[in-house]
Amino acid sequence: MRTVSAFLALLLALLGANSLFVVNEGQTALLLQFGRIVGKDYRPGIHFKLPFMQQALRFDQRVLGLDAQPERYFTSEKKSVIVDFYVKWRIDDVTRYYGASAGEELQANQRLAPIIKDALRFEFNAKPLHEIIAGSRSDITQHVRDQANKATRASLGIEVVDVRIKRIDLPDEVSDSVFERMRAERKKVANELRSTGQEAAERIKADADRQRVVLLAEATAKAQQVRGEGDAKAAETYAQAYGRDAEFYAFYRSLEAYRSAFGAGNGVLLLDPKSEFFRYFDASK
Repeated sequence: MRTVSAFLALLLALLGANSLFVVNEGQTALLLQFGRIVGKDYRPGIHFKLPFMQQALRFDQRVLGLDAQPERYFTSEKKSVIVDFYVKWRIDDVTRYYGASAGEELQANQRLAPIIKDALRFEFNAKPLHEIIAGSRSDITQHVRDQANKATRASLGIEVVDVRIKRIDLPDEVSDSVFERMRAERKKVANELRSTGQEAAERIKADADRQRVVLLAEATAKAQQVRGEGDAKAAETYAQAYGRDAEFYAFYRSLEAYRSAFGAGNGVLLLDPKSEFFRYFDASK
């Protein structure tokens, strides 16, 4: 009797365990009955199923990743580049995902990789190398993501969340040609800047020379004007002085002549002592 009770208890425990399944946070589930889908999109929590007849398959609904091997592509000029990229994706339709990959992430990545590579090939084939190097990666990845989603949602039941290009390498022969072209472009820009600078320098120098000539001419004219006015004022002063006292004026002019003749201290004049030049040296007068 005890054996029968223990057996019934064990059987009830097995039936209870096989009648429940748990979906964790970040998961969804499919319910299969003899390989046929009879339930889908189960939310996190505890759910019931028919014991031994139905099977619950759980799937991760978080963002998953594909880190592919670097791939060689050709630009619109038929120059090759080596592109290293990765993809972020998640399950969009669990039923289609299960039918396409049997619920295996590795198999889903294997089917996703060619779709992404074809989209990348199309984008790189449509762009010249200088645009790719100059920084059009965001446009490329945006277009790749949009193109890939059209295919993956219908065929794989997954959504491509993001596509990122980690790096773009150039083969040696392409690197050399790109370097030479960039050096030629930089040299051209440098020559243009140098030519523009020389032209500006010549223009500034010519303007400075013109201003110098104008300033010197204006200063000379001003000096001559001031000198003329001074001479006129001096002549007027001399005339007024001569008019007031002719003898004093003659004496003053003689003193100036003496200062000019003997101011250096080593001058020699050969003159008659009784000449008019020495009239004021004669004490008798």
